[in-house]
Amino acid sequence: MPRQLRRMVALRYRDFRYLWFGEMVSTTGSQMQLFAINWHVFELLRGQSFTVQLLGSEIEMGAEAFGLGMLGLVRVIPIVLFALVGGLLADALDRRLLMIWTRVTAALVAALLTLLTLFDQIDVHLIYLLTAMGAAAAALDSPARQSIVANLVKPRHLSNAISMNTLIFQVANICGPAVAGLLVAHVNIGAVYGINTATFLVAIAALWMIRHRGRMKAGGAIGWRALVDGIRFTFGTRIIWGTMLLDFFATVFSSARTMLPIVAGQILGVGAAGYGLLATAQPVGALLVGIVLSLRAQMNRQGIILLLAIAVYGAATALFGISTSFVLSYLMFGLTGAADTVSMVIRGTLRQLLTPDELRGRMVSVNMMFFMGGPQLGELEAGLVASLFGAPFAIFSGGLATLLLTGWVAWRFPSLRRYNNADDLRPMKAT
Repeated sequence: MPRQLRRMVALRYRDFRYLWFGEMVSTTGSQMQLFAINWHVFELLRGQSFTVQLLGSEIEMGAEAFGLGMLGLVRVIPIVLFALVGGLLADALDRRLLMIWTRVTAALVAALLTLLTLFDQIDVHLIYLLTAMGAAAAALDSPARQSIVANLVKPRHLSNAISMNTLIFQVANICGPAVAGLLVAHVNIGAVYGINTATFLVAIAALWMIRHRGRMKAGGAIGWRALVDGIRFTFGTRIIWGTMLLDFFATVFSSARTMLPIVAGQILGVGAAGYGLLATAQPVGALLVGIVLSLRAQMNRQGIILLLAIAVYGAATALFGISTSFVLSYLMFGLTGAADTVSMVIRGTLRQLLTPDELRGRMVSVNMMFFMGGPQLGELEAGLVASLFGAPFAIFSGGLATLLLTGWVAWRFPSLRRYNNADDLRPMKAT
């Protein structure tokens, strides 16, 4: 085996291989469904508008942009309601079993979307309801999914495992939208939802094959005291808190992805197939960088690299917002994916190694409210701004805001600037 491939050491662990394969399949299906839902809402609301009263004046708002922004709202509410509960469950129960049941729930949601679409009984309100149900399942699942990785590999291989997991999302983000775009254009949106249902079944089977069994942790009760302990640790560890703020600011203000149907359909004029191709730009950039990170040795001066990566993410988003060229738009959107992958690996390794295993699920759940809630709030913010001032202004202003807020975090969190690499980190307790 070539020396570079041997560096993907996380895949030597049997249980991690099963987890990785199942997640690769189901995440691809989920990205297909995310693409289809966005385009479905766009199609159902195409050409519609409405007026609102603002400061005594009537303002006309585009229904497509507002409707896409509302998808962010219906996703973020379940995240706020269920994320912390998911963290408690991940620290108290068998993480593998919890993941199986959340995927059963997600498969049922996808199956309902399939049937309602194929029998032409779907509308925007039902899409919102089922999207919210899927988001609730994801909120309960994510703390267990992220926390279990540290149980399946040795600590010295955790960074590689996290790098390998970033490849899952990038490959899925490339294949999912591209395949979904072709299916939507030439077959039926319901076919996309049906495929996603099947991918969840594959993920359930892979989880069933994992030998690891979690045991109830000492003090791992489900209650208010345990919840407060997790929140206190997360907010009390400043370097973790600083990375979460970076994550939140970037995803709230630079969520250009939700505006892709408008960018592709109205600004670039490339239709559903072009939308699918444009949607691959971000994961292509992320995949290329993710492969490099999974094959190379540990980086130094990671705190500075993290801050620079978020700054590049904001700048590329701003340029994407004002581009009218498909090639430039593709390149800038790809650059956001590359920058986000660098920051994701650094943030993930730092948080996992600093957090004791008995608190890891709750730390992840707090982070999830930023990591998953941020993009959904960003979709709502982008949809509202775009419906008033247009998609280009919404995307450009969000990228600029990300740049400015990254500078503020760099100033307020000197420990983050000084962070070198994972060798500096040891699990710590709340202070």
